[in-house]
Amino acid sequence: MSSNAKTTARKEEATTALVPKLRFPEFRGAALRSVRLGDVTEEGRRRNGKKHSVASVMGVTKADGIVPMEPRLIAADIERYKLVENDWFAYNPMRLNIGSIARWKGENEILVSPDYVVFRCITDDDWGIAPGYLDHFRQTKAWEDFVTDGGDGGVRVRIYYKDIARLQLELPSLPEQQKIAECLSSVDEMMAAQARKVDALKTHKKGLMQQLFPCEGETQPRLRFPEFLNTREWVEAPLGTLLMGSPDYGVNAAAVPFSGHLPKYLRITDISEDGRYLTEKQVSVDLDATDGNYLDEGDIVFARTGASVGKSYQYRMEDGRLVFAGFLIRVKPHPKKLVSTYLANFLTTGHFWKWVAVTSARSGQPGINSTEYSSLAVPLPPTLTEQQRIALCLSSLDALITAEIQKLEALKTRKKGLMQQLFPSLAEVEA
Repeated sequence: MSSNAKTTARKEEATTALVPKLRFPEFRGAALRSVRLGDVTEEGRRRNGKKHSVASVMGVTKADGIVPMEPRLIAADIERYKLVENDWFAYNPMRLNIGSIARWKGENEILVSPDYVVFRCITDDDWGIAPGYLDHFRQTKAWEDFVTDGGDGGVRVRIYYKDIARLQLELPSLPEQQKIAECLSSVDEMMAAQARKVDALKTHKKGLMQQLFPCEGETQPRLRFPEFLNTREWVEAPLGTLLMGSPDYGVNAAAVPFSGHLPKYLRITDISEDGRYLTEKQVSVDLDATDGNYLDEGDIVFARTGASVGKSYQYRMEDGRLVFAGFLIRVKPHPKKLVSTYLANFLTTGHFWKWVAVTSARSGQPGINSTEYSSLAVPLPPTLTEQQRIALCLSSLDALITAEIQKLEALKTRKKGLMQQLFPSLAEVEA
């Protein structure tokens, strides 16, 4: 269908009684129009021919949007590659259901694989769809639900333009769409700035740790606090000699749905890459299966097998009563020999992770047992006081990072709430 034909079809559509919960004052009372995505977009079929070189070839990822394609993935002949212009959308039909779709915001044309779907928004009259509006709409639950089941309850392996063209939309006028897009984009900009702040603090901490702990092959740190400059040199000691008792394994029990009346169950998957307890999918364990394996303040657990081997978590009382699972190993730092937070920070250094890579590779399946963890050489300052000083410094930085992460999460929550109110909900109509 041509753009002119689509415009006529749109104007014949009836207006809808459905309205968003939140509207800008100047648009209150204005009607919305019920259309299909195919009425307000058009598939792009233009081919490259000999127009552009391989330097223009791009791919689409969920995390990074449109990015340069790896040379090894580019065909020798790119004449059939599709052209993408400014504000057009592109996606791999086999990956749309995991979010790999993006809008091209650059000024120059780019190329994508001939297997990709390319389409543009029609903005020829007041009832088209603004690219910025659609860019935000594709982050809604309504979009996610549609591309997940194709709108017919069945899981789709490939999703072509003809499939997404069926998506039902309740569209405000173009000026209102643009206002919504500008509002949400301003929140995106704040989120991006906050994310950069978090990343800068993490980079600062990483650089500081590289100086506060000895680097691999060195016995002394490059930076010491002034009060410790004239004290004895650092030494190394096996982790097992710095603990209260031997490392112990968790319980081999099945998880049960989370209940406030039962202990929380800590599994490998509940530990983030940076050592935090993840609560999004928390579960419990039956009381009769705990075997007394509750974590105490300052305990540290290690992942002992699989791709997560080496990952660690330091227990904090604010995380609630936790029982640790069998694929985790617990150690209890001796309070007169090893500061728990000092050890927890050492376990994030490149020095430690190189040790993990070497130790876990000794067998076919990546894994480190309790005896091997006990042999880990821990670099130690000559006094417990210096350990505490290092731990306090890094904990203060962690607190700052956590506070900034919370600000970022608050912005994400704010945007989610705005989107729920600025876009009409089809679920409400069907209810």
